[in-house]
Formats: sequence, C-alpha cells, structure tokens
Amino acid sequence: MAIVKSGSARYEGLGKDGKGHVSTQSGALDNQPYGFQTRFEDKAGTNPEELIAAAHASCFTMALSFKLAEAGHTDGSIETDAKVSLEKDDGGFTVTRSALSTKAKVPGLDKAKFEELAADAKATCPISKLLNTEITLETSFEG
Repeated sequence: MAIVKSGSARYEGLGKDGKGHVSTQSGALDNQPYGFQTRFEDKAGTNPEELIAAAHASCFTMALSFKLAEAGHTDGSIETDAKVSLEKDDGGFTVTRSALSTKAKVPGLDKAKFEELAADAKATCPISKLLNTEITLETSFEG
C-alpha cells in the first residue's frame, strides 16, 4: 500500500511577470508565493529548489534517526542542512547536486559507526533515491 502525499501549485500570468502560489496537503504551506523573483532574485517567498532542500534534509535526518535507533541508541539529536544547486545547461536548467551537512550528538556512539550509519541513511533515504543527481554528505559528530 502506497503512502500518497500531495502538493499543488498555481501560476497566474506567464514567464517573469507571473506570480505563483504553492500549497501542501497538510497545510504546512498554504498559498506561499513563488515565481521568477523568489527563484532567481531572492525576493520573499519560496522556490522549488528550497522545497527540495527541505524535503531532502528532513527525509535524510529521519532516516538517520531510524538507523541510530535500530543500532540501539535511544538519545541524541541530529540537525541537517541541504543545499540544492540549480545550474543552467543547454536544455534550460538542471538540479545538479544536493549537499547534505549533518551535525549529530549521540551519547555512547563512536564517530566511525556514526559515519557508517549516516552513509547508509544517505543511500536509503527515499528522497536521495528520487534525486537523479550528485548527493554529498558532510558530517560533524559528538559522542
């Protein structure tokens, strides 16, 4: 049985002059503005790459949390930042990279085991699997 979540986008006007709004099924995002200016000119609002970065960071962090729990750890904290790169190419633009940077504190865990579990979480995170791009992982750890 598949778990299905949804999001929606509306765009009024065309090209650079258009204005869009994006929403999620849960209501966490409700008609948030997006468009050319929020994507390429740092105006207030969101953009697809920012949303992908948040999705990847949250998915990876949850996957790592479960890997740590499966390894017998019951306490700790994990914080992940993701930077998604959008580059111009011959066909327009392509998302070329998602760079994950993770900091964790897990009492009783050594750095080598943490890095092993983090690499496994990166490989098995559903959003990592979805992205057909380079995914890098930088870790910082305190036991």
